[in-house]
Amino acid sequence: MLFKDEAVVLRTMRLGEADRIITFVGRANGKIRAVAKGVRKTKSRYGGRLEPFSHVSLVLWKGKSGLDTVTQVEVVEPFRPIREDLDRFTFGEVMLEATDRVVQEREAAPRTFRLLVDSLHALASTGSPLVLAGYLMRLSAIAGFGASLDRCAECGSPPGWFSPGQGGAVCPSCRSLDAEEVGSGVLELLHDLVSQGPWIETRDEVVQTALRLSKSYTEYHLERRLKSAQSMY
Repeated sequence: MLFKDEAVVLRTMRLGEADRIITFVGRANGKIRAVAKGVRKTKSRYGGRLEPFSHVSLVLWKGKSGLDTVTQVEVVEPFRPIREDLDRFTFGEVMLEATDRVVQEREAAPRTFRLLVDSLHALASTGSPLVLAGYLMRLSAIAGFGASLDRCAECGSPPGWFSPGQGGAVCPSCRSLDAEEVGSGVLELLHDLVSQGPWIETRDEVVQTALRLSKSYTEYHLERRLKSAQSMY
């Protein structure tokens, strides 16, 4: 059975001498794992269309196993600026890995798909680490473990600390022993990233702290490390 979807390539893996297994996040079908036959051959009609970050329009054959087959692919947006810049590439890789961990196979993920495409556009345009920080916090909210950022997650009081295990921002009275004291500017930045997007300028140290907290929060709730994020620190 043939089916269509709009998708972003999350990762690829070699299969045999000429094929690849491509993992996509699709608007209508969630995570899709499909074989692209002959894609590694120099004369492949797919060429560089099925590289990570590529936003594509797909036609696939639904197989009996868990793997579908790519029968047609057209590029909507290749996001070349991300692939051609080391910082953008690093931030983008974290976004793709986190998406891969959150989205389930065969479950529609229109909000996650739209968030990813919009964030890749922002990353390609600006290269700002705030795009990644905002993406991780907003992805967490879509996945059902969004952080409290403007008030204590335990009692609703003004916060000054951050604890992934307690749900984000916490006050001095409620904080756990592993909570981290952070400036109000960091929590305000994270809150604004979630509510307004990444178009914010602030001090580098605030940006780096916000990025680190968004990473640690996401990893805590995913219950696994984001391997592609390790080179950032």
